[in-house]
Amino acid sequence: MPKYTNIDVSEQQLEDLVRQHVDLLEEGLGYVGHQRFTESGRLDVLFVDSGHSFVVAELKVVEDDAMLFQAIDYYDYVSLHLEAFARLYGASSIDPTQPVRLFLVAPSFSQSLITRCKWIDIPISLFTYKCIRLEGSSEIIPVFSEQTIPSPLEILETYSLDDRFAYITDDGVRTQAKDLISEVVSWDTAKTLVEPIKYAISLKVSGRVFAYISPRRKHFIVETRNQDGKWTSYPIHTPDDLVGAKEIMRDNFDRFRK
Repeated sequence: MPKYTNIDVSEQQLEDLVRQHVDLLEEGLGYVGHQRFTESGRLDVLFVDSGHSFVVAELKVVEDDAMLFQAIDYYDYVSLHLEAFARLYGASSIDPTQPVRLFLVAPSFSQSLITRCKWIDIPISLFTYKCIRLEGSSEIIPVFSEQTIPSPLEILETYSLDDRFAYITDDGVRTQAKDLISEVVSWDTAKTLVEPIKYAISLKVSGRVFAYISPRRKHFIVETRNQDGKWTSYPIHTPDDLVGAKEIMRDNFDRFRK
């Protein structure tokens, strides 16, 4: 094996090396862009994988647990604007129907970060790296190694409306939540679907989610799109709280039912 020397690099150098040697990170990976501004800062590097999924990569030259939370902020931003990114980088053949992937690249990862990744339900890949220079060469070459994230114990869970309602301990609030769902179903019994999910109740019309109801102990939250199309939470403690939220729910219901 040729002799080599380990080389320390700056974040800028690491970013350049990742872009230049993208296939060493993952076969079929393609470079899309870098240092794209978001509300949370600048994205390090953007890729598209061989299945046309958009990939957000966060790079660090030191072990840094905070990079996970920073990367999730970027992931959230890209996921919310995925169709816009697909149009912006049209030549990269990004498929906005595919889930966004998240890459973390660092020289090492703490066990705490790896354990946290186990419980995060997004496609995360961890890559450690070292940079080497072969004897007699001036070129710096990155060497990547994907780290295994252990799988959480698989728990078979089923959800029911009764379970979601039972989480509310206030009888009056529970009745109010039940009455709201009954009223929503009555708007169009043929096209409305009520589905209990892990922590909430999903409300769909014509196959599209237009609202969620999230139970709390003494109240519940209606989540629906406001007039600007942004998902907004409306805490419901009393019948008066529900008046405005219900109007917005109905507007979204009528719009999605068409």
